Amino acid sequence: MHRFASLLTGRGCKLVLLALALAFPLFAKSEYQVYVMASAFIWAIAVYGLNIITGYCGQLNLAHGGFFAIGAYALAILTADHGWNFWPAFVAAALVSAAVGALVGIVSLRLKEHFFAIFTLCVGFIIYLLIDKWEELTHGAIGIRSIAAPDGFGLVDFSQTVPFYYLALLFLLLAIWFAGRLARSLLGRTFMAIRNGDALAQSLGIDLMRNKLLAFVLSTTYAGIAGALYASMIRFIGPEEANPNHTFDMITYLLVGGFGTLFGPLVGTVGVVWITQSLQFLEDYRMIIFGPLIVVLVIFMPRGVTGTFLGWKLRKDTEAARAQDPKASSKVTPGSEVNNNA
Repeated sequence: MHRFASLLTGRGCKLVLLALALAFPLFAKSEYQVYVMASAFIWAIAVYGLNIITGYCGQLNLAHGGFFAIGAYALAILTADHGWNFWPAFVAAALVSAAVGALVGIVSLRLKEHFFAIFTLCVGFIIYLLIDKWEELTHGAIGIRSIAAPDGFGLVDFSQTVPFYYLALLFLLLAIWFAGRLARSLLGRTFMAIRNGDALAQSLGIDLMRNKLLAFVLSTTYAGIAGALYASMIRFIGPEEANPNHTFDMITYLLVGGFGTLFGPLVGTVGVVWITQSLQFLEDYRMIIFGPLIVVLVIFMPRGVTGTFLGWKLRKDTEAARAQDPKASSKVTPGSEVNNNA
């Protein structure tokens, strides 16, 4: 069993998962399933951003869905209203989300714990109201249509579902790669030190405001990129994209997968998206089943699927190390769950 667990976290497993992702459109039963998986990949990118500020840095940002909407609307306005090509608009959407994130972060990150969460929740509602009421810019409740699809430069048509699936997969892989490098870097360890306690981090000489702001901007950039991809996939957006409920959906994905782990956002997002899709036939009653499932998961796996698995593997590694060298203390250092997962 322990050898099987090692395989699940090894390079071979990652290659198998990549191969399955690449082959998914070939064995999917319908184009709709490919569309759902592409959508799950996009939401996972946004959840990776939430994991940086919440999972790594310990700051619960309840406006994350609003920054997702900012990225979507920035791309939509630039392409549909001003005739920009997709790729310049895509870069601009990421920069706009980062800039707004910096402005919000400068104010909100002076607050701590639940005060920060409440403030960002208010920011999320403000973003929603601005998008809904600022008709001259956002078209209000009418929304924005004819959003440009990614430009394939004459080589591929990204307006088709399968090519767009591979584009979303590419951006997801880049998001995972960057998150993994971040987790192993000095900056990532700085974020984790802040998560473990502001006072402790300050005693180590860490500049709290600067590092929290950097984590916040990185997370909102992820959200903006995901929002821009989402807008280009569905080709129409409205104020509902800024609904604060989307933030709580992303928190659910992260809770299921595991806070502060590399593959938690992916496992939680893809798993929950497909569970909800499989319960669509129950319509509004599906939450009667899905809700208790989440409650059971939180009770028995409070660190999420990935966090629980990595914790179990860490204990097995420690036991194996002690069995080989009884005089040695644990050869697996505390906190290596994130490092192993990265």
